[in-house]
Amino acid sequence: MKTVTLALSFFFVSIIAMAQEKPGIDITITIDNITSDEGKVLAGLHTEDTFMKGQGLQNLQSAITNGKVTLTFTNVSPGNYAIMAMHDANENNRMDYQSNGMPKESYGMSGNDMAMGPPTFNSAKFTVGNEDLEMNIRF
Repeated sequence: MKTVTLALSFFFVSIIAMAQEKPGIDITITIDNITSDEGKVLAGLHTEDTFMKGQGLQNLQSAITNGKVTLTFTNVSPGNYAIMAMHDANENNRMDYQSNGMPKESYGMSGNDMAMGPPTFNSAKFTVGNEDLEMNIRF
C-alpha cells in the first residue's frame, strides 16, 4: 500500500510541476523615445525568412502613453529572431514613405542598428534560449 501511495504522490507532483512550466519564452520590449502619443506602435517578431517581407511570426500593437510602450511576445521557441517596430502615427497599419523613399514614420529594430540603408536581419538578430528576455528598442 505504501508503494502505491508513494507512486501516486510522485505522479501528482509531476503533473503539478508540468502545469507550472511555461511552454515558451517571453520577450518584452520597451520603446520609450516616441515623439508623440498620436497613433499606435506596431511590432513584429521575425525569423530570417520573414524579416522585411511582411507579417512576423507574432504581431503586436499598443497605444502610446507618455511617449512609451511595452509589448510582450509570448511562448517563443528557442532560436534566432529579430523584432521590427514602427510608430503608426496615422493608424493605417503600414509604413508611410516620402517621395524620396525615406520613411515618414519612426521605426526601430532589435539591436538598435542605426546604419544608413535598409535594416538587415544580421544587424537586428538576437538568440532566444531558455530565459525570458527584456530589451529596449530606440526609434
